[in-house]
Amino acid sequence: MTETWKSRGRSWFLPLARWLAARGVTPDALTVAGLAFSLLAALLFARGDFLSAAFVLALTGLCDMLDGDVARLRGAATPFGAFLDSTLDRAGEGALFAGLAFYYFTRAEGGVVWFRNNEVGGRFGDPDGHTLAVLALSTLILSFLVSYTRARAEGLGLDCKVGIMERPERILGLLAGALLGARFMPGVLGLLFLLTLVTVLQRVYHVRRLTRPLSAPHPRPIEPGPDPGPRSEPG
Repeated sequence: MTETWKSRGRSWFLPLARWLAARGVTPDALTVAGLAFSLLAALLFARGDFLSAAFVLALTGLCDMLDGDVARLRGAATPFGAFLDSTLDRAGEGALFAGLAFYYFTRAEGGVVWFRNNEVGGRFGDPDGHTLAVLALSTLILSFLVSYTRARAEGLGLDCKVGIMERPERILGLLAGALLGARFMPGVLGLLFLLTLVTVLQRVYHVRRLTRPLSAPHPRPIEPGPDPGPRSEPG
């Protein structure tokens, strides 16, 4: 999602942000509310209530959009607020994928990760079992890597706002999968996994490109010295 679309999306909810700021709602309160909605959505995912999780997840995204605007409108943007927002965002997103993993693990019909056992039929990819749980946890790990690569790069003084699948895109993907229902969530998870992996690789390559010397030093050729002439044998 480009910065233009992000700015346009925030502009739609700017009147609501002004209303909240005028009534004394703090950005930290919105950040904590976003975490609470994420935990509730995770519990609904774990129960298999995908439609309800979609509506709660929409409230999570709304809090994510509003807390920064409220902070700017109130003049209350602080380094701790930014730190708290990033930390609780990671916790909430981790809970969402953990809830999906729990849902698929508890509904697995046996077998190993890639194949069901012979009694069930040995079908590849077990769409209701361990494979999707592992996929959800793998996407969770990659989502943390997306955040870590940016934080580590910025700690080195490098800008790393690149990648096609940042947190807003992942939340929108989960929201779309929840609205479509359990039948389509496996495809959404697979797409999230692939695009999140691509984002990690994009950031690694971006930092590598920024830190690569402009021109690598070439080894200097060894120039032959003057001919010392014939050596005399000691007498």
